[in-house]
Amino acid sequence: MLPHCSLLLLLCVARLLSTTSALPFEQKGFWDFAMDNMDSGGLMTMMRDEEEGSAVEEILPPDISMCPFGCHCRLRVVQCSDLGLTEVPQNIPRDTKFLDLQNNHITELKENEFKGLTNLYGLSLRNNLISKVHPRTFVPLKHMQKLYFSKNLLTTVPKNLPASLVEIRIHENRIKKVAAGAFAGLGNMNCIEMGANPIHNSGFEPGAFKGLKLNYLRISEAKLTGVPKDLPDSLHELHLDHNQIQAVELEDLSRYKNLFRLGLGYNHIRNIENGSLSFLPRLRELHLDNNRLTHVPKGLPNMKYLHVVYLHSNNIAQVGMDDFCPRGFGMKRTFYNGISLFDNPVNYWEVQPATFRCVSDRLAVQFGNYKK
Repeated sequence: MLPHCSLLLLLCVARLLSTTSALPFEQKGFWDFAMDNMDSGGLMTMMRDEEEGSAVEEILPPDISMCPFGCHCRLRVVQCSDLGLTEVPQNIPRDTKFLDLQNNHITELKENEFKGLTNLYGLSLRNNLISKVHPRTFVPLKHMQKLYFSKNLLTTVPKNLPASLVEIRIHENRIKKVAAGAFAGLGNMNCIEMGANPIHNSGFEPGAFKGLKLNYLRISEAKLTGVPKDLPDSLHELHLDHNQIQAVELEDLSRYKNLFRLGLGYNHIRNIENGSLSFLPRLRELHLDNNRLTHVPKGLPNMKYLHVVYLHSNNIAQVGMDDFCPRGFGMKRTFYNGISLFDNPVNYWEVQPATFRCVSDRLAVQFGNYKK
């Protein structure tokens, strides 16, 4: 009887082993995917090494970088925002394309903060406390195209920006001066956003924008009292809203023949000198709302491509029949699809219907009650 029992016990053990040869299910992590192609022998060897206390670094490929503590790293994007960091973290993977450091407490950028990050495409430092940047901080970033530096404590434009840079946003800092050559060597630059800095017209030194071929420039919410001189003549969009500009003089816009959109809203403009707008033959949109104009600016009928005009919240009391549209047929290439005149002391019932003969739709003209 005993030999039969022993045989039965051996058969049971054999069946148990055959049904439990697979490892227990575990949710796959990053390194599990990396080991998908390993044979079972290699996997068992690694498990045995871990049980014996061998370090993880001994089994990781040597070219794999670890993610900085507290950050999230995925698809070459390293997100280290909202962590209360006081400095740039170490051990950032060298293949990182976008590095997000916004909403922290970083106060300074040192020389070797971004060493080795030659593949970086975009860097966000938005909403920190940065007031000091080493002159060589950005030297390693040979391919960076986008730099978001808004809501910090900068007093000047950082030096030695990468020649590859296409877009920089440095609004809401403490910049009072842009020195000559501040953007030297940045021939690829397309967009600069530098609004909400306490800069006056005198803060732009001659040659501050020399060599740039910008499409977009915003200097809103600053301390400007006039249209700045010597801005890039390549501009398609210029936004100078929320300043203290008093008037537009004849030569102020003479350089900007390529402008499509001009923003001058929320200023103190009382007068636009006759002929000033004739320098803008390609203009599509003109924003002059929330100023102190007493009449519709001269020259609008001659602007063949103008189709949006914001004139609301001014002191315009009268609108003439030829203020917007030319008399000759076919002189205007694009009909208006937006004219705002609300919040002005003009009686809309006194405006002649023919005034808007070059408007695409009557609903495109916005009048409204004047309340002051």
